[in-house]
Amino acid sequence: MAKFELKLPKMGESVAEATINSWLKDIGDRVEVDESVIEISTDKVDSDVPSEVSGVLIEKKFGIDKIVKVGETFAIIETDSTADSNKTEFSSQPSALEANVKFSPEVYAKDLSISKSSDQTQLKTYFSSDRFYSPLVKNIAKKEGIDKIELDTISGTGKSGRVTKKDILNYLKNKTGIKSSDVEESSSAVNPIVSTPSNFINIEPDVIESQNLVSKTNDSEIIEMTRMGKMISKHMLSSLQTSAHVQSFIEVDVTKIWDWRNKNKDQFFETYSMKITLTPIFMEAVAKALNLHPMLNISVDGDRIVKHKFINLGMATALSDGNLIVPVIKNADQLNLKGMTTHVNDLAKRARLNQLKPEEVQNGTYTVTNVGGYGSIMGTPIINQPQVGILAIGAVRKVPSVIETIDGDFIGIRQKVYLSHSYDHRVINGALGGNFLKTVKEVLESWDENRSI
Repeated sequence: MAKFELKLPKMGESVAEATINSWLKDIGDRVEVDESVIEISTDKVDSDVPSEVSGVLIEKKFGIDKIVKVGETFAIIETDSTADSNKTEFSSQPSALEANVKFSPEVYAKDLSISKSSDQTQLKTYFSSDRFYSPLVKNIAKKEGIDKIELDTISGTGKSGRVTKKDILNYLKNKTGIKSSDVEESSSAVNPIVSTPSNFINIEPDVIESQNLVSKTNDSEIIEMTRMGKMISKHMLSSLQTSAHVQSFIEVDVTKIWDWRNKNKDQFFETYSMKITLTPIFMEAVAKALNLHPMLNISVDGDRIVKHKFINLGMATALSDGNLIVPVIKNADQLNLKGMTTHVNDLAKRARLNQLKPEEVQNGTYTVTNVGGYGSIMGTPIINQPQVGILAIGAVRKVPSVIETIDGDFIGIRQKVYLSHSYDHRVINGALGGNFLKTVKEVLESWDENRSI
């Protein structure tokens, strides 16, 4: 028997550590290649960590809620005694998958052995990507000539959209027309599938955590905050202690936008197979305003200002458990309305399904939050550090309004919304904060009613 150290892999740029939410395997349990061992959380997103080898879990280095650094050993696996002989075990007759897809179990068994071979070193550098792939998946992709761009297009069924061995084998099967039975036969030969205990299926870490942390007294019920709740609380308090928060408010007439959407939403859906809401239109306006006011697209590093050349818009999204997460739309100023709508819908949906990847909640430069979804007409949001500004969108309401015309002033019914801008007064003065908000208003109110979809 030999021992293999499972180390915490890199989970995305700027992520240096993670907290263990739960162990999916106990001491003495068998673990297969690419089978998840622990569920973790970072300050960005939740994920799971699979095993690189087959064997038996013999040691846990950390308990639940403990912090593990990237590259640190969190478990010891006692590998199969036949691990080094797998090369000869598969040297007999090739299966249909091997013959048609050039799938070589000998190579995968070799690359997944416990020795620190040069093949493993090459494997680690084969893909330079923030998206996490297990060594087995990287191995298969490398040997089948699947580059990073192609691999990134494969949909993953693992936690947070991770690509599993089954996903890439199915991709190869569909790509080459191999029968499903051939794929399953060859796949099980390389890595026999062990059924996962049903009590781990579709149970989120916060649910597991909260089930045993509720106590009652005669007069009150005491509920322990969830892990994410604790992190949000700490992050918000830190922001208030870091930034000098000030707010500006402005009222915007969005009647043109409201009418345009009502007129075009059905055609938009028929053309692009997705719904369009007001959110991507507001996000588009904010991106344009940031282009005109680049000193709001900054962050503060001690006594220095970091001016970003890219505009990455954070989109605060409420989760079903009452918590909040902020997926990021990268290079938002380069997107047309279709592209913006695609990103808004996709990120919001996967955020609520807990399927965001770590890199999708990183590197935001400005944040937008919609407080009007629950009826609030305005709010004073807290800045998402290390950014220096956040815009809150209130509820759109029908209100009586003075309408100025060449024939005089009239009272009419208009669709209006309040925008609330919180910004860091350490680096943003009132003139810049107010002018930015005014620019957003001007972009929205100058909406082209004849704009094509």
